[in-house]
Amino acid sequence: MLGAIVGDIVGSVYEFDNHRSTSFPLFSPDSFFTDDSVMTCALASSIVADSDFGKTMRRYGEQYPGAGYGGMFRRWLADERMGPYGSFGNGAAMRISPAGWAFATLDETLRRARAYTEVTHNHPEGLKGAETVAGAIWLARQGRSKTELREWIVKHSGYDLSRSCDEIRPVYEFNETCQQTVPEALTAFLESTSFEDAIRLAVSLGGDCDTLTCITGSVAEAFYRGVPAEIEREALARLDEPLREVVRLFRGRFCS
Repeated sequence: MLGAIVGDIVGSVYEFDNHRSTSFPLFSPDSFFTDDSVMTCALASSIVADSDFGKTMRRYGEQYPGAGYGGMFRRWLADERMGPYGSFGNGAAMRISPAGWAFATLDETLRRARAYTEVTHNHPEGLKGAETVAGAIWLARQGRSKTELREWIVKHSGYDLSRSCDEIRPVYEFNETCQQTVPEALTAFLESTSFEDAIRLAVSLGGDCDTLTCITGSVAEAFYRGVPAEIEREALARLDEPLREVVRLFRGRFCS
């Protein structure tokens, strides 16, 4: 789940000022965590405590009211009577990475990913996006090759992964849906040669950059067996202490 947070923080400064190149400083004084990191930590906290995820998300929403939530999700956070609202937004996939680390089997991972997602994003595309990312993380943790990962992703989701990053980059625009974020994020991972390269490729695609790069980073961390130490230090330094503590607790229990 740290890979997701790294992707969010690195991509934060390029969300509305896309950078269509892999050459850029990974971190700057302006890099910051957004709702992607907050809700990733909310899920991690809920899994560690075995608590109600909906209540945990609302609690984190109160603690981090200015994190950059989308309009409908912001309404959901503020109204305890509001149930799932049929969303297929990419928020379903950006927050799901802890589910890819916490469970023993692929079937349980997919089942839990669906349950965590349908609290808000209960549209089939939202559920599919979250399941696919969580499943890819689980499979990467088992040492599956990129060929095997690609085959499973396409079989499970039906996503078109035929375009390369070079083909995506010139025409890709800002999009907040799972169906036009998750395939691009996974393509960046599949083309990468290292964790850092995955992050750089994801940023270079543009679009909803912090969320796209968050998703890429979540799978890259599992496949490349962690986050490089210097990148980890830079990312953790940009979280506040409560979020850092959630990362420590979750990783100590599930990622060691």
